[in-house]
Amino acid sequence: MTEVDVSLWMKEQLDKDGCLYQDDVVDYLVKSKAEIHLKENADGNLAIQRKVLNQFRKHTGESVVWVKPDKYWRFRVAEDEPGREARG
Repeated sequence: MTEVDVSLWMKEQLDKDGCLYQDDVVDYLVKSKAEIHLKENADGNLAIQRKVLNQFRKHTGESVVWVKPDKYWRFRVAEDEPGREARG
C-alpha cells in the first residue's frame, strides 16, 4: 500500500461520510498492517506520515479543511476562512 493508496482511501471515506477523523485513519493503517505510513508525534501518539497528508491534499485541494481541535477533515463551507484549517 502506497501513500497514494492511503490518500485515495481517505478521500473515499470523506466522500462517503462527509468527515474523516485522524484516529479512523490510524486504526485503518494499523489493521491493514501499513504502519509504515504512521509516525509517533511529540505526545507519543500515532499520527499520519507527512507524505500521505501531502497526497491527500493533492486529491482534495481547497475543498477540504482540517478541524484541529477535534482532529478531523471535512468539506469546506461558505463560513470557513481561507486556508486549510477550520475552527469547527
